[in-house]
Amino acid sequence: MTDQEISGRSADEVLDIVDEHDRVVGQAPRGEATARRLRHRSVSVRVRDPEGRIFVHQRTPVKLIFPSMYDVVVGGVVGAGESYDEAALREAEEELGVSGLPTPQWRCHFLYETPEHSWFLNVYEVVCPLPVAPQPEEVQWHAFLTDEELARRLPGWDVVPDGLECHRRLDAWHREHDAG
Repeated sequence: MTDQEISGRSADEVLDIVDEHDRVVGQAPRGEATARRLRHRSVSVRVRDPEGRIFVHQRTPVKLIFPSMYDVVVGGVVGAGESYDEAALREAEEELGVSGLPTPQWRCHFLYETPEHSWFLNVYEVVCPLPVAPQPEEVQWHAFLTDEELARRLPGWDVVPDGLECHRRLDAWHREHDAG
């Protein structure tokens, strides 16, 4: 598949467009939703291996959004008519190149908004006990890093901004729920 075919497939994917309360108000192709800053739905999944290390990766240059940037979560858009939970499992399995992944566990929901982008995010976590084989169209580099290794590398990386926000919110979620 050529770079243009990959980008075209992604841009043509139909998404539900949602209002400020995350209620579906229409549909549009992903490329149009992105170009016109139409609010839609997305999922992010923090993946750890059984040793507790976090899956990190660098996106390929052909990605429609945030090409060549590093990310600390996997995920993507929720397709038209698809649930957040369905999208979380689908996206995690696609990006990791696995099947039979445990069901990702929901952690939080928030609106990610910048002058260029607007989407609701459901954020999940999952432990992946399977050997990963990320899609070369999606991922150009990957590794499982300890929390300490990741903290050392993050300042030098150009990191996907919504992924970094998910990482921060997940850390806060764990500080709140794991205490005691």
